[in-house]
Amino acid sequence: MAHYKTAKEDIVPLGQKAAYGAGQLTINLYPAALGVFMFYLIYGFKMDPALAGLVAALPKFFDALIDPIMGYISDNTRSRWGRRKPYILIGSILTGITFMILWQMSPDNSQTYNFIYFLSLSFVFFLSFTVYSTPFIGLGYEMTPDYNERTRLMAAGQVLGQFAWMIAPWFWILIGNPDLFFEESTEGVRVLSIWVGGVSILIGALPALFCKEMVLPNKQGQVESNLSLKNIAANLKELWKAVVQTLTCKPFLKLCSTTFLIFNGFQTIAQFSYFIILYYLFEGSITDAGAWPPWFSTVNAAATAFLIIPIVTKISTKVGKKNAFIISTLLSIVGYVLKWWCFNPANPWLMFIPLPLISFGIGGLFTLMMSMTADVCDLDELNNGTRREGMFGAVYWLMVKIGNALAMLVSGVVLKMVGFNQNAEVQTPESLVNLRLADIIIPIIFAVMAILIMRGYTISEEKAHEIREALIARRGKAKHQGE
Repeated sequence: MAHYKTAKEDIVPLGQKAAYGAGQLTINLYPAALGVFMFYLIYGFKMDPALAGLVAALPKFFDALIDPIMGYISDNTRSRWGRRKPYILIGSILTGITFMILWQMSPDNSQTYNFIYFLSLSFVFFLSFTVYSTPFIGLGYEMTPDYNERTRLMAAGQVLGQFAWMIAPWFWILIGNPDLFFEESTEGVRVLSIWVGGVSILIGALPALFCKEMVLPNKQGQVESNLSLKNIAANLKELWKAVVQTLTCKPFLKLCSTTFLIFNGFQTIAQFSYFIILYYLFEGSITDAGAWPPWFSTVNAAATAFLIIPIVTKISTKVGKKNAFIISTLLSIVGYVLKWWCFNPANPWLMFIPLPLISFGIGGLFTLMMSMTADVCDLDELNNGTRREGMFGAVYWLMVKIGNALAMLVSGVVLKMVGFNQNAEVQTPESLVNLRLADIIIPIIFAVMAILIMRGYTISEEKAHEIREALIARRGKAKHQGE
């Protein structure tokens, strides 16, 4: 396998990597907080699990559908501040504000009122989140043209992003322990949502202030557009053409399908570990469960950030991104199998043993898949003469969000099927066995399917280098703002 040394000018400076990581922390902090808060939508606000799954899923479908539109807008924006940065800055503000308002509910309201309130504001929140996240993802794809530096950049972003998953689980303690700050869990959700939204506004703006966008030597193949509804409507044909070109790129379809499967499997069972710890290990006592759920998630995220992502990055530079993904996914399967024996009421400490192995799944997935998508953007420019990082980022995350929406919906259905009762203080032994089996089997099935798909991925380091050389020969070297 051919290896190429990264040129000095292709290395992303540490400050820009930190700013990019701040954006990754932002787009991880919202789902991390939602993962905890959604538990209290059932546990504290007493919403039916099926309704909770529905209210979580529908806005995500909407969010996924508008991603390509936002990607098209970002790709074709022409402003003195760039194609991505204005949206990143505006989006960080709008998303933070709407997240704060989203959770200002009361358990005294009727279930119907809270359902309508939460559903309506969720549409606004996810629209704002798309305005932020789609240009941000596109920005990351264009920050360096180097095959391995892209992986290192994504790794740096993912490491900082994992801090969200280390912090958010402790919301369990802050919200669920009446002896600390909040007498009622729902009050804790309302207050902490304001903190999450406020902090995210501040750190979410950093990529817009410090990261640099790509500047091509020319604009051949680029479609000029103005930021107006009239112009967007006039260019619907170009939008559709861009979507079709993106979806007909075979290597990219493999990345999307693989991400859909791995992330969908992971998200479907994401809440199950909390329920298993609470109801299986500690027989439904949230007091006895104490800090075990947050420690479980924090150790998982810490292992991902400080152990798994560096290892995956190193493996990738040695054997290539595709092989690194397959190795990571196989290790995660071993971790899921071990959960059956390591979730043991007699010794709760055993729950931490499978975590490093399980962490290879998601830790390897987004580090490698986002780096590979950047490689695909080069292939697309070579084939179609246009840089469309925003569109590729939008379609990629469309698959992620559709998978997440389906996972939320399926998760609620699975909880119903296994016999989980949100109003019962103690779950039946049969329902707990079924829940534990679902927690293991579902992600393994999806992981095996993902490996089979990725076996046919064709962009190696040597191929990526050939594509880059062909692009330079055609239109010259790309630069970045300020160069």
